[in-house]
Amino acid sequence: MPEVSLATPTPDFTADVVIIGAGASGLTAALAAAENGSEVVVLERDASPSGSTSMSSGFVPAPGTRFQHAIGVTDDTAELFFSDLKAKTYGQLDERLARLAAENIAPAMEWLADRCGVEWHVLDDFLYPGHARHRMHAVPEKTGAALEARLLAAAAEAGITIVTEALAETLFFDEAGKAVAVGLKRPGNTTEVIGCGNLILACNGYGGNQQLVAEHIPQIAGGQYYGHAGNTGHALTWGEALGAEIKHLSGYQGHGSLAHPHGILISWALMMQGAVQLNNEGRRFSNEMGGYSEQAVKVLNQPDGIAWNIYDAQRHNFLVNGFPDYCEAVGAGAIHCGADAAELAKVTCLPELILASTLAEVQALASGVGSDALGRDFTGVTPLKAPYYAVKVTGALFHTQGGLVIDNTARVHRADGGTFMNLYASGGAACGVSGPAVEGYLSGNGLLTAIAFGYLAGRNACVV
Repeated sequence: MPEVSLATPTPDFTADVVIIGAGASGLTAALAAAENGSEVVVLERDASPSGSTSMSSGFVPAPGTRFQHAIGVTDDTAELFFSDLKAKTYGQLDERLARLAAENIAPAMEWLADRCGVEWHVLDDFLYPGHARHRMHAVPEKTGAALEARLLAAAAEAGITIVTEALAETLFFDEAGKAVAVGLKRPGNTTEVIGCGNLILACNGYGGNQQLVAEHIPQIAGGQYYGHAGNTGHALTWGEALGAEIKHLSGYQGHGSLAHPHGILISWALMMQGAVQLNNEGRRFSNEMGGYSEQAVKVLNQPDGIAWNIYDAQRHNFLVNGFPDYCEAVGAGAIHCGADAAELAKVTCLPELILASTLAEVQALASGVGSDALGRDFTGVTPLKAPYYAVKVTGALFHTQGGLVIDNTARVHRADGGTFMNLYASGGAACGVSGPAVEGYLSGNGLLTAIAFGYLAGRNACVV
């Protein structure tokens, strides 16, 4: 169990900056700290770094970058992005943290490109829900695994030490409240102690801890967890023991389109391109444009906790040509096809008459006939046409959004005022910008704070 100790340890070795977690946040922090001359050690519990970053789509929202300018998006700003973040949470986010992320993500992204060789492309095929501009950035492969690989390559080039199979369990603090070392469990149940000048917690949230999920976000406790098993809430437990300020533990990212039972993410781009979701009764049950995070709960509330994404060949080809996760789903046999409504009903076991009626209604709405009782605006959407495609999906928890509150340098706040002198947090370990509810998650918020706050933490922790 994670713990905090006031014992005086004898370190096996000491580094200027010690970072717990080798995902996008920890690696960004490491690269920023190392650039300024600090000796950096990154501690990773797994044998091979991957974590939540590799499981994500790898998309990062950032306003006002030169990569946007290159495709003609010249009017995006940090203020406009902040407005989108605020609107998505219905004003319930931490405004200071949201501005901090919105103002620092573009400099961080351009720095990763210039100093670390990370290549960014802006996705401009569609607008993700809640974003006023095309600002979603990705590496060319469009996967989180590829983003993680590029950051690892940059870390290797920078000579950063990454210690794998190193489970951080104990944080050692002195009587003055300064972090002095980290106790590790290593292979063979051996232990080591790493001394630190500054300590950065970049070890994500608590989505992999069923007890904490049931306590803080019971509405998704019965859903599938599609996140890294190592996200067990170490940062939260340490923060509580230290008396850190903690906020928005009920906030999280869900997703309403995880192929079932295959466990493969089906991009919400499908809905943005005109697909719809039906329940087992063959009926639509929500406005699919509300956002994929809150859709997780809506799907889980349907019979058997599942839904069907229904679309056509045009949308199928769009995903095949640009989304590796979807290609994986095709290869796994998750995608079904029917020449017409009757055949689609057979392959999905949906009731034929109701399915045909729903498809006819959707086609009419996309043709400009009538208005949707569920509130979706079908303007600009071409009607679905046979042959039809379908994939069975469920709702899932991806990662939590609450955590340790940080100041503008990424230093952790104390609950009784002030900050810890050398303890920083970033990514899922820190309180995010999604507010206290699932509805507040704006596409890309996870990697937004991973990179923006990791960048801040590394730059500020480099001074011992």
